[in-house]
Amino acid sequence: MTLARDTGDLPRSGRIGLRTRLARIAASPRFQSWSARMPILRRIARKEGDALFDLVQGFVASQVLYAVVELRLLHRLLDGPLAVSALAEGTGVPPARMARLAQASTALGLFRRSGDRYGLTTRGAALLGVPGLEQMIRHHDVLYRDLSDPLAFLRGETQTELADFWPYVFGAGGATDPSTTRTYSDLMAQSQGLVAEDTLQAVSFAGASHLLDVGGGSGAFAEAAARATPGLQVTLFDLPAVEGAARARLEKSDVGARIRFVPGSFRDDPLPKGVDAISLIRVLYDHEDDTVRALLSGVFDTLPPGGRLVVSEPMSGGTEPDRAGDVYFAFYCMAMRTGTVRSQREVADLMSEIGFSEIKTPRSRRPFITSVVMATKPAR
Repeated sequence: MTLARDTGDLPRSGRIGLRTRLARIAASPRFQSWSARMPILRRIARKEGDALFDLVQGFVASQVLYAVVELRLLHRLLDGPLAVSALAEGTGVPPARMARLAQASTALGLFRRSGDRYGLTTRGAALLGVPGLEQMIRHHDVLYRDLSDPLAFLRGETQTELADFWPYVFGAGGATDPSTTRTYSDLMAQSQGLVAEDTLQAVSFAGASHLLDVGGGSGAFAEAAARATPGLQVTLFDLPAVEGAARARLEKSDVGARIRFVPGSFRDDPLPKGVDAISLIRVLYDHEDDTVRALLSGVFDTLPPGGRLVVSEPMSGGTEPDRAGDVYFAFYCMAMRTGTVRSQREVADLMSEIGFSEIKTPRSRRPFITSVVMATKPAR
């Protein structure tokens, strides 16, 4: 006898699982009203109710965050608490509405209130200390517009603006506008610091002599890897439009002498040879499987036997869905219209398909920043 699967759309007379039965009970307004009155269940009901309303008001919370960042209120509060009138000064926001924004920011844990003055919390200050986070939030107006009709978005009917914001993902020909390139390079460089930190916590390039960093932008990861690994030579391979920013950065770097920039596109040009380690930092999730397979195949052919590959980027939680990977980055990639988030297991499977071995998927230190998959090209 074949058991019916545990799905919520089975007829009531069908065989259903315990979790489905419990879900149907929880969906009853009478049960919700009763549980809110029961002392034993009241705390659970309150916790679940708060979590549910966080989902309901999530879009408004993100807009409050956007306004706080765009008005640079966190920066202004670094010098100490301010009254609403002082917060509103020079912003164009009437004091009465600034008071609403300050209250909302306090409710979100960004501000703290003392009398009629507002100061900065540790959480608010930490937002300023995370490289790239402000820049990420400030370009969310594009993502918000793309998601304004989520059903059209999911059906693929939206011509997303985010795809134009990141034209480089369509190939070298798309990244010709200097302004767009500068915006992309700045955002990537700002955010790559934490990515590099977490990646190098999980990965060591000890024993490698020459690292090829594919799609490394202005060189934030290449610089961090060279600094963490004495004697390591690094080749930074990215689009010609990025070269100016990369050279400007490396000229000021204490390890710049060990890093060279080679312009090119991994879609159209062969990867530089003579390396024994390759890093793909926030590259794969920008592209669909066919492009990823072609890139991994090129990486495999470029590496010598025993050569190492490191992939680091935000990833799906797979069988244990993750809020960062499976909500934010999943929809962000859909808006870019070329890529997709993958789990560590999916990335490992693609590596294995190409021929890599000794594949490792270490536990992520901070999954909202990055996850890592490592592999080795087998010896002959």
